[in-house]
Amino acid sequence: MAQIKPRTLSGFMELLPPRQAQFDRMAALLRDTYARYGFTSLDTPLIEASEVLLAKGGGETEKQIYRFTKGDSDLSLRFDLTVPLAKYVALHSGALTFPFRRFQIGKVYRGERAQRGRFREFYQADIDIIGDGSLDIVNEAEIPAIIYNAFCSLGLRRFQIRVNNRKILNGFYAMLGLSQQAAEIMRTVDKLDKIGGDKVRDLLVESGVPRDKAEEILKFIAIRGNNTQVLAALEGYRGRDEGFDAGLTELIAVTRYLSAFGVPEDHFAIDLTIARGLDYYTGTVYETTMLDHPEIGSICSGGRYDNLAEYYTNKKLPGVGISIGLTRLFYVLEEQGYLNSDVLTAPAEVLVLPMTEDLSPAIAAATALRQTGIRTQLYTENKKFKQKMSYADKLGIPFVLLLGEDEIAQGKVSLKDMASGAQSLLTVEEAALEIAGKRAANSAAAPIREPEGQP
Repeated sequence: MAQIKPRTLSGFMELLPPRQAQFDRMAALLRDTYARYGFTSLDTPLIEASEVLLAKGGGETEKQIYRFTKGDSDLSLRFDLTVPLAKYVALHSGALTFPFRRFQIGKVYRGERAQRGRFREFYQADIDIIGDGSLDIVNEAEIPAIIYNAFCSLGLRRFQIRVNNRKILNGFYAMLGLSQQAAEIMRTVDKLDKIGGDKVRDLLVESGVPRDKAEEILKFIAIRGNNTQVLAALEGYRGRDEGFDAGLTELIAVTRYLSAFGVPEDHFAIDLTIARGLDYYTGTVYETTMLDHPEIGSICSGGRYDNLAEYYTNKKLPGVGISIGLTRLFYVLEEQGYLNSDVLTAPAEVLVLPMTEDLSPAIAAATALRQTGIRTQLYTENKKFKQKMSYADKLGIPFVLLLGEDEIAQGKVSLKDMASGAQSLLTVEEAALEIAGKRAANSAAAPIREPEGQP
């Protein structure tokens, strides 16, 4: 039979065991952070009826969706976690308690052109808070507080959460008599970081915006300073449009509550260029960037929407949420040298090596260690001692437990620290305590370590 050359499809990420362990550690820390804020875990199907996923229809999303038939069923792979959430809440609203706070970390699929840092299969890590009819503004401040704590738990320090409000933008465009073009203008302005102000101006003019008003738009979104200064500048526009005034009041509340949530001001900034390209955002919007790598773009984004499930139910379900593209973030961090090499990536904390023909004592020792919660591997292959030790070394297992005739006679084990080379004669209980001590030190290590030499 002819052999088939093994290959992985372009746009799909496969990791070797040590990197997979680091990825899993990041995902686990995000889960812990989300759970600490009272979010419940949710897992929706990878495959949905196409009519459900494409309820809104149109646009680039529909072009990128993986769609297929099975028998008489028209099916699609989910392209994000938000649409399945909308379906879920509409379907189960009678059984849910609102505000409904959920997090989900799962794979999504988009048939876009695979390129550096862009994947066709990738993990998203989302949180959303859904209200029943209404949702208080404090939730729009809590979301960036969660972003801040999530990234800090991963080990990132040099990042900034940029905040804006779509009502301010819509109100400003209404002042200019451009309400009908507001959505298109925001999509154009959203490209500012990628193409620059001159090209944004040209695109605005080409789309029908008078040149003088295009200049006013660029002047408005260029308002800079600390948050107090930006808010003061925005106050100069108050009283000219009700929507603008409402958005400014909300933005003031969000910045005030963010401080109360413990987010340092140098980690969040009002940025009037932030609009988010999706039309369904109606209030506060967020984008998070790495200060030392602005070219990467947003590593976490989201915002407030008025009606999550309008395509599935007449029930009004406003919400606010964010999404972290976890696969892309991991790829970027690895490429930039941010992954912490000190994090334990071994599949076990100790390797038990029997040194006698009777394996019962070694099996008993391994069982006792596992019962204390220590990840333990029992090695019974017929190899030379040097090869056995090399196995532990290659996997990065921090301890090897040796059990020979002398140790068995004394009711003890020999525990070797692979890093220091030190070897001690201990009881199984004492060995467990020493291993657990090193585990505690390792578990405190963040999976991300910013390269030295950065501010």
